[in-house]
Amino acid sequence: MAAALLGARALFAGEPVRIGFFMSITGRDASFGEASLRGARLAVDELNASGGVLGRPVELVVEDNRSLAGESATAAKKLISRDRVAALVGECSSARTLEAASVAQAGGVPLVTPAATSPRITQVGDEIFRVCFADPFQGRVIATFARRRLGLGRAALLVDSSAPYSVGLAEYFSRTFTALGGEIVATQSYMGSETDFRAQLTAIRAARPDALFLPGYYVAAGLVARQARELGMKATLLGGDGFEAPQLLEIGGAALEGTYYATHFAVESTGKASRGFVEAFRGRYGTVPNGLAALTYDAVRLVADAIGRAGTTEHASVRRALAATRDFAGVTGLTTINAQREADKDAAIITIRDGRAIFVEAIRP
Repeated sequence: MAAALLGARALFAGEPVRIGFFMSITGRDASFGEASLRGARLAVDELNASGGVLGRPVELVVEDNRSLAGESATAAKKLISRDRVAALVGECSSARTLEAASVAQAGGVPLVTPAATSPRITQVGDEIFRVCFADPFQGRVIATFARRRLGLGRAALLVDSSAPYSVGLAEYFSRTFTALGGEIVATQSYMGSETDFRAQLTAIRAARPDALFLPGYYVAAGLVARQARELGMKATLLGGDGFEAPQLLEIGGAALEGTYYATHFAVESTGKASRGFVEAFRGRYGTVPNGLAALTYDAVRLVADAIGRAGTTEHASVRRALAATRDFAGVTGLTTINAQREADKDAAIITIRDGRAIFVEAIRP
């Protein structure tokens, strides 16, 4: 990064435009952070190759929260006070984003989360924005797909009670599923660090569900899938964007066959921007991007676009420009920031078939 920045300074005039980036690059959720960081760095390099922002190079200032509670707030404070960033980008976890959101709001610094979906995040204040869809929409999408497309009627829930993301998504799924005539036949909970779910799954099995909704993250999802199949459960496994990680298939293996989940981006998308992004990402990293990489790429470019429209890195001006975003052409589709600073955009349904994640369909709000 240092060498790249020196090269950029030789081409540009003025100090770099600094975008603060905080993410779980190490620790339990490192897969999220690794994908996001790759997307962010690709965006910054492309921005600089095409002239930077305001005639200045863009610099990504990275802080690793190590997947630990409390570290995102510390990272945000450093990026704001020490590095004087124009805006913040992060996190994927709703809980960790909420930590930083209160710091950003108090400091008057815009924060754009690429993938945290709890509705509480943008409620923190007018400095907080989102480029992904939120849990109320995601919950409705999954429940509607389960009822109307898959014909499932008896759902059980296994909820991470320590994660606002999981608790909220379970609530929104349940509301829609029951409103559409389905029944929630069992609800069990666990704490995020647990790895043995057999007791909860045994209780769920007794309720004879045909769907098991797991509003959690990929590690738990893979383990639950294996343990559920070991217990003889045949219920269709459903999830949200927390499933979005290559490690999901590594952990769950064949037990995930027939799983469905909602996410923000499909590699199979035929849009020109999406195809170009997939090719550039594959060329740089030797693999295809997931939804987190795509969302973070879009988040960084949206921040740069807002700074360019504002004509300054002054925080209040950047915030106003972000709020005025309409039909931003990103790789995850057109993004409009609405009055609640939420992104109006599509959701993608993915299924697991023959050990691969396969795009099923896109669903509009």
